[in-house]
Amino acid sequence: MADSSFDIVSKVERQEVDNALNQAAKEISQRYDFKNVGASIAWSGEKILMEANSEERVKAILDVFETKLVKRGISLKALDAGEPQLSGKEYKIFASIEEGISQENAKKVAKIIRDEGPKGVKAQVQGDELRVSSKSRDDLQAVQALLKGKDLDFAIQFVNYR
Repeated sequence: MADSSFDIVSKVERQEVDNALNQAAKEISQRYDFKNVGASIAWSGEKILMEANSEERVKAILDVFETKLVKRGISLKALDAGEPQLSGKEYKIFASIEEGISQENAKKVAKIIRDEGPKGVKAQVQGDELRVSSKSRDDLQAVQALLKGKDLDFAIQFVNYR
């Protein structure tokens, strides 16, 4: 019998991020506490730019955006938000969406699978994803449960289960 396998990836659906950003922008434009403070959130190239006239307001914009991301099922581990920076009279936060598993993170996950996972499970790094294979599907499900229980500092999803 052939090995069963699945891939561990770190991907974010761009359309869902876009929807969350649009919802946050709409809420910011309607909320009373954001009136006349120059509050805005928008794409700036590949990054998300949040602006307001005070540090507290710009942090509140980030909070609104994070809430919208969570409601749309996007892990906050994929969001990399910087610190508020003063630019003229405006405070700005640049945030980016992290995608793909870096080589060092892939090695960490592979080590967790080797050390704590069932015997006979193999993990191979393939570019920015990790392929996990085994003869037993139960072992693969045990690996998924193991990784879900770990507090990794990046978002992971399981795809191509076969």
